[in-house]
Amino acid sequence: RRGTEWPPCRMAVDESAANESCVGPSSEGAGKASSCEGCPNQQACAAGAGRAVDPDLEVIAQRLAGVKRKLLVLSGKGGVGKSTMTAQLGFALAARGLRVGLLDVDICGPSLPQMLGLRGQSVHRAASGWSPVYVNHPDDAAAADVELGVMSVGFMTPSDDAALIWRGPRKNGLIRQFL
Repeated sequence: RRGTEWPPCRMAVDESAANESCVGPSSEGAGKASSCEGCPNQQACAAGAGRAVDPDLEVIAQRLAGVKRKLLVLSGKGGVGKSTMTAQLGFALAARGLRVGLLDVDICGPSLPQMLGLRGQSVHRAASGWSPVYVNHPDDAAAADVELGVMSVGFMTPSDDAALIWRGPRKNGLIRQFL
């Protein structure tokens, strides 16, 4: 998408409190679906509050304004090499002297930390948000000038084999924080 204009984004009243099987605050069934029963957002979603324009949208657009090019590696199927492709593409671009950041939003099976030799690392919280983990290869003189930052859910799970099974608003909220 060219330029800095973004399509309107919708948000729930309180995404962190939404039921795990939330249909989405901007869907036709918001607040009315059987999965909405017991959700603290049910009344607000049924009244259309979930269709309000997201106030974080402008903040995200400002954060990404300094990013010259954005690439998305995406597939609707697992096990097709998205993470492998992303890691290799990141290394190739960084080796050309470009500043590269990889955002791994594979909530159910984040593998980039393992692929990049970053297991056991963790992100650090700063005033401006989270700071990524940088790939560093001290044994490889050619890679010393490579700037490759990585942000992954894998840095936040309690173990290397753990995954977050989040959907809908919870997953979207985490992606917003990463951006």
